[in-house]
Parts: sequence; structure tokens; C-alpha cells
Amino acid sequence: MAAHSKKVLVIGAGVAGLVTAVELALRGLEVTVLERAATPGGKLREVDIGGHRLDAGPTVFTLRSIFEELFDRAGSSLDAHVVTRPADILARHAWSAGEGLDLHADLQRSRDAIGDFAGAEEARRFSAFADEARRIYRTLDASFMRAQRPGPIDLVRRAGVTDLLGIRPFSTLWSALGGHFRDPRLRQLFGRYATYCGSSPYQAPATLMLVAHVEQSGVWLIEGGMHRLALALAALGAQHGVRYRYGEHVSEILLNGKKACGVRLASGEQLDADVVIANTDVAALAAGHLGAAVRHAVPAVAPAARSLSALTWNLVAHTEGFPLLRHTVFFSGNYEAEFDDIFRRRRLPEAPTVYVCAQDRDDAPLQPERAAERLLVLVNAPADGDRAPIAAGDIERCTRHTFRLLERCGLHVERRADACVTTTPGDFERLFPATGGALYGEASHGWRASFRRPGARSRIPGLYLAGGSTHPGPGIPMAALSGQLAADCVMADQ
Repeated sequence: MAAHSKKVLVIGAGVAGLVTAVELALRGLEVTVLERAATPGGKLREVDIGGHRLDAGPTVFTLRSIFEELFDRAGSSLDAHVVTRPADILARHAWSAGEGLDLHADLQRSRDAIGDFAGAEEARRFSAFADEARRIYRTLDASFMRAQRPGPIDLVRRAGVTDLLGIRPFSTLWSALGGHFRDPRLRQLFGRYATYCGSSPYQAPATLMLVAHVEQSGVWLIEGGMHRLALALAALGAQHGVRYRYGEHVSEILLNGKKACGVRLASGEQLDADVVIANTDVAALAAGHLGAAVRHAVPAVAPAARSLSALTWNLVAHTEGFPLLRHTVFFSGNYEAEFDDIFRRRRLPEAPTVYVCAQDRDDAPLQPERAAERLLVLVNAPADGDRAPIAAGDIERCTRHTFRLLERCGLHVERRADACVTTTPGDFERLFPATGGALYGEASHGWRASFRRPGARSRIPGLYLAGGSTHPGPGIPMAALSGQLAADCVMADQ
């Protein structure tokens, strides 16, 4: 069969599935994307409150070049599809009223801000920290993140023993930060980067310092919200012949002998294919949600190994006081207890750190006119939505703790029940079955965790994997890279 007539079915229109579809369409394959939701995006989703569209998933856009390169390969440009602008202030951080720190896109401005906040010695240590974060990123970029899933020996061969030992894979992020900073608030601030992978800074490896360099390399604001990126990727695929079928639930991946040969939809319709790509959480495969015949395609993820879930509130509300930026973090008073609650006690934290995305603001430190604005308020939670749903009383208690912390930091939010959508780990489990609500696949705890994520090739010929629960990991840019790696594997195996 000629390569141009190969039929590909992509299950899931998350970022990885959308990227895979574009990449394979560009190489001449006939691609259909099947998505049970009404729109593309997966976790990159929106909710509607009174006609206001609010981001309800990832809110930070980094490593823009990955998407620029994709649109360039497709004969277009990212700028032709979405309007973006770089953020001068990456994020605002607060511990109490009048106690805050901004990180800037300009490294020297961040260093100066840290000096004003914590003293000249901490500013000097920040420079050393930034240098190490940059070195770790450069060591792992080509050898790990953009490469087909390497084992430890492969990674040693690609990166070299000296460079790998230099990224401190056997140290925890928290202990490494202790070597850089004396001020516990700075350890808390940079330890938060572990949560970008759904993990605890007390258990995640020091290699996650690379996230600091990723953000320092540029955070971008997307006009109209993050969901516009998903719409842009779907439009790009359509321009190159990708078909999208929304509202279609795949109930089973079909095998011909031992090879994937198509899918069966919940409606009973059967679709044949030469290649099937599962852009789902790998836990859904292992749990049999895509048929008993493919359960062995990937290793199962133990519930205790799951990454963070979240409790979120999408609101349209008036605010007063604290000058929010697009990205603002309000830190709890006891960081270690927060992660102990989540990962050991398996409960909502008694004293949560709170992230607020103010979608109608940019990174200018100005208070807008007093008008209702779109907010996403998020706290981390255990991913037990399938095993131990959180009681209504516990949700209410966490809600009080969350908004009291905002009040202590000077932010008053006028909440109305009719202008708020609350999403729990149980809700995320319903959106993304078999995860318990985990938003990042398996937690990145210990140096082996990165090697446990499956690569693009499953154990079943003709069935490939893409998404944040696969190599190279969670987050919008990594999901896009997983889609590229899946497409590369498909073409190599043809």
C-alpha cells in the first residue's frame, strides 16, 4: 500500500492529537481525529458562564518556538492564527498583604527584584540558580525531551555521564533549592515548578529546575484565551485535509490478529485504519476503557503514583484590593504540610497555595476599572476522584481556606453562586476517565519516573501513544513534542 493512502485514526483532540494529525497529514497520510467532546483541546478547555468564555485548563504558554516550527512546516505561521504578546512580568507572588515578589522576563530585573525582596546575597544566589537551570535544560532538550523515549543507558550515551551527573537527578528539587537559597520563601517559589508536572517538590528530582529556564525564555499571553491555540491547531489540520469528528466516543480499539486495525464507536459504527494513535491518558488504556484487547498496550499506573489533581473555581466576579496580574500565586504558610496532605494523607490541603489566572488582565501592574472579570482560581488536590470522592463539606472547608488566604493577601473577590463553576477531582475523572482526576499522568517522583512514562510506540503494533502522560511529559509544549514523536514513529515504522 502506498504511503499516501495510509489511513490514520487519532483518538482525542488534545494538543498532542492535534499536532500528530497535522504532522501526518503533511506527510501524505489520510487522518481522521475522533473526539467525544464538542470542541478540540482536551485539557485545553473552556467553560461558559453567562456568555463569558473562561479558560479552565492550562493557562501558561511557553516554548512558543515548538508551535512556530510546526506552523512553518505547514506553510503558515502561528501569528496568522493566534494573536500573542510576550509577558514582561512572568508571574506575581504573594505571602501576605504587602509581602510580594514579581519575576520578570528580563533576568536582571528579576535579580534586582529578588535583591529588594530578600537581600543582595539571595540575588547573587538567584543568578547561580538561573545558570544551573539553563544548563539542565540544554543538557536534556535534544537528548531527552525531543528524542524518542530513551532508557538510562541511551541517555548516558546521548548526553554523557558528566553532563547527566551535573543535572543532579538523584537530588530532590527541594534539597537542591536549599543549596541555592537561604530564604524559605524563595525555596517555596521555585519549588512550585514541581507542580507544573503534577508533583511534590519534596519528591521530584532537581532536574525540574529546568522549568525556571523555560519560563525565563518567554511566557506568552494569547488573546482570547488559551483555547484559541487548540482551535488554531485544528484549523491548520483542516487546511491539510484532516477530518474531525466531534461528539464521537471511541468504545474499543480493534485488532486484526495482534495489530491495531481500527476502532468501534459507542454508536456501533466501525472505522478501519492502518494506524491508530491514542491521545488519551495511558491509564484509560490500561483500565480497559478502550477495550480489553488493548489493556496490555501500556503498563498500569498505580493510584498512589498519580500526579496532582486540582480543585478549581471559574468565576466572573468583581475584585478589589490586591493588584492581580494575568498570573498570580498566593503561597500557603506551610508548604511541606500542603504536599503531605495531598500525597500522604490523600486529602485536600488544610492550608493550600492558591493560583489565580486573571484572564482579562495582562502583565502590567495596573488595576483595571471596577468591572466583573474572568478568573480561574486553583488549588492542588489528590487524584482520588474515582476511589474517594471529596465530600461536599470538605470542598466547602477548602473553599473557605482558599478565599481567606486571598483576603489576607489583600484580594477581595465578590463571589456569586450563579457566576461560578467548581470543578473537583471527581469532575476531572469524568472528563478524563481512569485518571482519578490526575492532570499530568504519573507524578515525577524519583529519578526513575521519567523513564516509566511510555514512549510513542505501545506494546501493540499499529497502536501509538501521544499526550501528557507519555514521554516527554505534561504541559502544552511537551504534549506537542509527544505528538511529533508519535508521527515520527508512525513514519519510521511504515
